[in-house]
Amino acid sequence: MPSSDTITSEVKPIAGDPEVNEALYSELGILPDEFEQIKGFLGRTPTFTELGVYSVMWSEHCSYKNSIALLKTLPREGDALLAKAGEENAGAVDIGGGLAVVFKIESHNHPSALEPYQGAATGVGGIHRDIFTMGARPLASLNSLRFGSLDNPRVRHLLDGVVRGIGDYGNCFGVPTVGGEVFFDECYTGNPLVNAMSVGVVKVDGMISATMEGIGNPIMIVGSKTGRDGIHGATFASVELSKESESQRSSVQVGDPFTEKLLLEASLEIIKEKLAVGMQDMGAAGITCSCAEMSAKGEVGVEIDIDKVPTREPGMSPYEILLSESQERMLLCVKAGNEERVREIFSKWELDSTIIGEVTDTGRFVVTSKGQVVSDIPSTTLALGGETPVYIRETKRPAYLDEAHALDIGELSQDLDWNETLLTMLASPNLADKGWVFHQYDSSVRSNTVVGPGSDAAVIRLKKTRKALAMATDCNARYCYLDPFEGTRIAVAESARNLVCSGAKPLAVTNCLNFGNPYKPEVYYTFKAAIEGMSDACSALGTPVTGGNVSFYNEDPQRKVFPTPVIGMVGLIDDVACVTTSWFKNEGDIIYVLGVSKNELGGTEFLKVIHNRTEGIPPRLNMEEELRLQKTLLSAIEKRLVRSAHDVSDGGLAVALTECCIGDRDNPLGAEVTLEKLDGLRVDGLLFGESQSRVIVSVAPEDHGDFYRLLTDANQEFSRVGVVGGQRMTITGIVDVALTDLSAKFYQSLPALAERMV
Repeated sequence: MPSSDTITSEVKPIAGDPEVNEALYSELGILPDEFEQIKGFLGRTPTFTELGVYSVMWSEHCSYKNSIALLKTLPREGDALLAKAGEENAGAVDIGGGLAVVFKIESHNHPSALEPYQGAATGVGGIHRDIFTMGARPLASLNSLRFGSLDNPRVRHLLDGVVRGIGDYGNCFGVPTVGGEVFFDECYTGNPLVNAMSVGVVKVDGMISATMEGIGNPIMIVGSKTGRDGIHGATFASVELSKESESQRSSVQVGDPFTEKLLLEASLEIIKEKLAVGMQDMGAAGITCSCAEMSAKGEVGVEIDIDKVPTREPGMSPYEILLSESQERMLLCVKAGNEERVREIFSKWELDSTIIGEVTDTGRFVVTSKGQVVSDIPSTTLALGGETPVYIRETKRPAYLDEAHALDIGELSQDLDWNETLLTMLASPNLADKGWVFHQYDSSVRSNTVVGPGSDAAVIRLKKTRKALAMATDCNARYCYLDPFEGTRIAVAESARNLVCSGAKPLAVTNCLNFGNPYKPEVYYTFKAAIEGMSDACSALGTPVTGGNVSFYNEDPQRKVFPTPVIGMVGLIDDVACVTTSWFKNEGDIIYVLGVSKNELGGTEFLKVIHNRTEGIPPRLNMEEELRLQKTLLSAIEKRLVRSAHDVSDGGLAVALTECCIGDRDNPLGAEVTLEKLDGLRVDGLLFGESQSRVIVSVAPEDHGDFYRLLTDANQEFSRVGVVGGQRMTITGIVDVALTDLSAKFYQSLPALAERMV
C-alpha cells in the first residue's frame, strides 16, 4: 500500500516526477499499458483514489485477468444449476423439494503465510459470507491445506496457527468443519495453501442476487465498522511472496466470528422479509468491489458518500475506506421504504446499518467526500465480465517434465521388508491419521453431521427430509506437477469417487486453482493444461463447474508450489439410510476390490516416502472405466448390498486395506486377503501403486450372490480378495501385521510431530 505521505491528494490527478509515479504504479500492480487504458476510460488522468480503486479491481485476485478466458472454457451448464459460474457469490444447484445447495471454495494463501491464525480464520469467515449472502444458511465447512516439511520449525508454526484459526472461527461461528485434506511437501515451505469451502442450503424461492436495481433505492453498509486492516489485500494476494512481504501484515484482515454469527442471522432475516433487492459480501477490495460489481451487474450506477461509512479508526481517508477489507460487513441495495425496518433488524442484532448512497442511472461508480467527487469511474470498467483486462499468457512446456518422466521403475529395489515398508508408509504425514488436526474442529455442532472427518466424504443430513449431502475436497498435487492435465482429471474423478463411496450422486464442482506466477510461461502451461483436464473430466462425469477461485503467485524466492487445482464437490443422497462409510463392519464379511491394479508408481507416496523421489508418469485415468465403476457402485449401495466402500488412492491398496481395518478406532477388524499377482505386476506396484478407478468393498455373506450378479451384469472388473476378521491384516505371502502395530503408526505419528509445535 502507498504510504500516507505518497497519497497527497484524494481528488487531484496524478502529477510530478514520472519515475516516482512509475514506482507507484508498480507498487499498485498497474501495468503501463493498463494505465493508458484507465486514462482512456476516464478521458483524463486518474486521481490517486481512482488509481487505488483500479489497482484492486484490476488485480488478479479480483479481475481474473490472466485466467478468465480459460475459465470460460469449463463446462458451466446443467439442468439443475440455479447460479452458474461467476453469476453470483457462489454456485447453486437445485436438489429437489424446493431446496438448493449453495457452495464455494476460495483461497487465503498469502494472508496465512504472514499471519497464519488470522489468515486462516478470515478465510473461513469470508467463504461463509459468500454462502449466506445468497440467502443460504451454511451447514458445513471443509478445507484443503498444504504445508512444507514438518521438520521445519516455521512450517510447524504455520500449521499450528492455520489449524487454530480454522478451528476457533468455525467453532465460534457454529458451523461444523466436517472434512478436507492436509498435505505436506517441501514445495509449500514458504507459501502454504489454505483453501476454505462452505456448503449451505436455501429454499429456491428464498435466494437473493448480488445486484443493484431500482433508481433511487438506498445503499446500506451493514455489520462491523470499517478499519485499516486488509487495505490492498487483493493486490497483496496478486504478487509473489518475498522478504518484503513481512512488512505487509496490515494487508491481512482480522476476523470476529461472534460478529459474523450476528451478521448471519440479521442478513437471513432481511432476506426472509424481502427487504432488499440485492446483497454482497465485502471481501476482497471491500466497498469498492461490492459497489462496482453490484452496479455493473444491475446495469445501473451508484453514488456513495464515503464520509458516512462507520469507521473504527480516526482520520481514515476515502482511499483507505474504499479499499479496506475489514471483515463481517455487507453491502445492501434496499427496497426504498424499508430503511427503518432494516435498521430495526440490525439494531436488534447489535450491528451497524447506515445508508451511504443510492442507485443512479449513470452507470458510474461515484464517490464523494466533503462535497467533492473523489472518484468517478464507469462501473463496467471495474467488474469481472465487463471491461477489465483479459490476457492469455505465453505457454512453454516445463523442462523438468522430460527428466521426471524418464523414471525406470525397474531400477527400484524389490528387496524390502514389506511389513516394515507398510508401517513406514502409515507413519508418513500425508497418510497418517489427521485427527490431531480435525479434533480441533467441532464437526458435529447443529447435529446434522452423519459422517464427519475420517471417511471418504463427509455427509450432512437435511432435516425434515430423507436427503443428505455428501462433500469432499481432493487434489494430488504431485500428479499435477508431473502431468497437469491428467492430474487434474484424476482430482475430479477422485472427488466424485469419494462421494459415490459415501452413497451420493455427484452434482457439481467448485474449484480453487493454486498456481505460481502466470507471467512465467512454464507456470501458465500447467494452468492451461489443468483447465483442459478439469473440463474433460467434468464433462464426462456430468458435474458442471459452478465457480471457485484462482490463486496465482504462490511462490517464494526459493521455490514455487506444485500446480494444485483443488476440487470441491457436492453430491446428493436421496435416502440417508444409504450412507456408507469406509471401514469394515462385521466379521465374516466378504472383501472385494473393484477395478484393476497396475504397475503405476509414478508420483506416488510410496516413491516419495521410500525412495525420496517425485518422478515418473502418474497413473492414467480411463474415464470409461471410471464411469462404469461409479455407476455400478452407486447402484449396489442404493440396493443396500454394500457394508463399506473405500476409494484406493494415496498409498495404494495396502494402505487402503489398512484404513478399512482400523478406520473404526473403537472396533478395528482385521482381514485375510489374497491378492492375485498378475504377470508383470511387481510387489511394490501391487501393494502401493496408485492405479485409478479402484474401490475396496465389503459385503455381507448373504448378499454375496446379488452383489456378484450386479457386478457381472455391469461388466465391472473386480476381484474377490478375502474376508473380514481377526486382529491382523494379512496379504498372503507378503504382509502380516497386527492391527495394534498398524494403529500405532497410523494414529500416533502426526501427534508425535505435533508435540514439537511452536
